[in-house]
Amino acid sequence: MSLILEVKNLKKEFSGFTLDDVTFSLERGYIMGFIGPNGAGKSTTIKLIMNLLKEDGGTISVFGLDHIQHEKEIKNKIGFVYDESYYCEELTIAQMKRIIAPFYKNWEDGVFNRYLRDFGLPPHKKIKELSKGMKMKFSLAVALSHQAELLIMDEPTSGLDPVVRSELLEILADTMQDEQKGVFFSTHITSDLDKIADFITFINNGRIEFSAAKDDILDHFALVKGSRAVLNSDIRKHLVGVRENRFGFEGLTSNKQEVMRLFRENVMVEKPSLEEIMLYYTRRPQNV
Repeated sequence: MSLILEVKNLKKEFSGFTLDDVTFSLERGYIMGFIGPNGAGKSTTIKLIMNLLKEDGGTISVFGLDHIQHEKEIKNKIGFVYDESYYCEELTIAQMKRIIAPFYKNWEDGVFNRYLRDFGLPPHKKIKELSKGMKMKFSLAVALSHQAELLIMDEPTSGLDPVVRSELLEILADTMQDEQKGVFFSTHITSDLDKIADFITFINNGRIEFSAAKDDILDHFALVKGSRAVLNSDIRKHLVGVRENRFGFEGLTSNKQEVMRLFRENVMVEKPSLEEIMLYYTRRPQNV
């Protein structure tokens, strides 16, 4: 197993919010979706990985190296794609490239120019004249032009139309044909991760609810629907959350096999989406 990113017992305290004991890891050759509601700690975790914030506890290793002691070496091999463009809006793509390229020792003009052609990005167009989708493609072209081994993406598809989102996901899938790379994809648009993610890490209120292979998560979780008459205290213990109305109930369980054993044929059991799993966790009482 070759870990490209490893976070252990990460902690950061703010007034009114604590990132507490965050632990997960990503192997080379895989895409990890990092999900959670707004304010859950996704962007804070990314800032800590990038050493833009100082952690209060825990460790972060990237490429097997301490993220602080080897910061320059690590950042030379990381590509960043954020939800907003942080490039100078008055410069053209070509001018911006000339500023960015010298920061990376492995920058390849040929690769960058190929991506400009593939993405339909005119080099003499100003950044401010690009659509949001084109700005995302430009950010991705930059990230892929210096032999980046790890892509860190913070809400890259937010605000994009479905066609552009689909294009970006296809680009990511093509990029992952090189099994030496890894992608850490933070988003609240879980349908994007349904298509491309291999692993899912779910953070809620500053804590990790689970971090596992996407297929394992979808195999173990289930939506349970049935009559309120079959609900009792033992059954409720196996439900992450439950919604009731006069027609019956719907609940989410993380132990599908046990619930099926308890309910027998009295309920319907369905496969949930990542969005449904996230919604049940975020809506449950905080003392659960």
